[in-house]
Amino acid sequence: MKKYFSAQLIFTNAGPPIKRGIITSGDDGTIINIEDTGGELSESASVEFHNGIIIPGFVNCHCHLELSNLKGAIPEKQGLSDFIRLVRSTRDNFDKNIISSMYSADNEMLNEGIVLCADICNTTYSFDIKKNSSIHYINLLEIFGIDPAKAERRMEELNRVTQKAHELDLLFYPVPHSVYSLSLPLFRLLREKSNSNKVTTLHFLETPFEKTFLENHNGPLITSYRKSGLITSGLETVESHSSAILDEITSSGNLILVHNTYADRDTIRAVQKRKNLFWCLCPNSNLYIENKIPPLDLLTEENCEIVIGTDSLASNKKLSIIEELKTLQCYFPSVALEELVRWATLNGAKALGEEQTFGSIEQGKKPGLLLIQNADLVNLKLTEESSVLRLL
Repeated sequence: MKKYFSAQLIFTNAGPPIKRGIITSGDDGTIINIEDTGGELSESASVEFHNGIIIPGFVNCHCHLELSNLKGAIPEKQGLSDFIRLVRSTRDNFDKNIISSMYSADNEMLNEGIVLCADICNTTYSFDIKKNSSIHYINLLEIFGIDPAKAERRMEELNRVTQKAHELDLLFYPVPHSVYSLSLPLFRLLREKSNSNKVTTLHFLETPFEKTFLENHNGPLITSYRKSGLITSGLETVESHSSAILDEITSSGNLILVHNTYADRDTIRAVQKRKNLFWCLCPNSNLYIENKIPPLDLLTEENCEIVIGTDSLASNKKLSIIEELKTLQCYFPSVALEELVRWATLNGAKALGEEQTFGSIEQGKKPGLLLIQNADLVNLKLTEESSVLRLL
């Protein structure tokens, strides 16, 4: 049975906003037709009209479902080094609540209109949940290990996670954590394993001490590693952020740089030589950990392709893309709502290689449909009360 939806505005991402248009969908959510009424919508019992803005389903380009049991467990604004230390000290102990907390987080994202999610996996704990979820997940099997003497062991651990993903027929790619958490030998072993990736991600410039760590092998990060006993041999790291991107990470497929809280113009320009590059912003997480917002104005000046993520409940109070967009609008009010929505939908779908299905309201696609409620429809701005309602 066909369904018909209309609203004051429709952001299709395939053309200009449509006033009071009509979207026709099939039972399975496939878009059959989009009718531009020219704003003149006649009453019809079959058309479900809403006072708001219809948009495609949200794409979450960075999440850690595995950390959902850490909600509220780690203090805010302590800086990245302390955050990593606290996550490391808690995640090694299997929490009986981890499975139920992941189910709750998956359900929260579904209710928040997320249809596609790139999720970081360090274990297999989340695999069964994702296999049965209504959200389409891309599993990013993440590896880290700063001790070069343990590089082979880390790859063996990754291979065990990979095998389980294979058995469950999950969509997955092996990815590095960050430039500050992989030894150079581990980077190179991973590059061989990931040379056919369609998607790769990297936590990038989350703290100013990343550069200090790479250049001088000192600072809070190295102190944290030593206290935790993670370094038992000499350090071998990449030379710089740009050398990691251009020389040590697979050139296959799309690369998503995550956080970018301390991105600077020189680094941006250096790494932009890498094709198919996307920049993921998780502003609420950045405020939670470092109390700093990414330099969005600089990123847009440099024509960076922006996508949006929520990060985890260890560093966020809610897995909600619209809450991330509210924060960006608060700090960067000149950014148009239509552009914010595009970053959180079509750009994300492109970054994850899923734009044939998700990201825009077009005939033949199954993008999901959301209604932005309580927006300022005169000035086209989100308000504190803005929320999303899932239509499809």
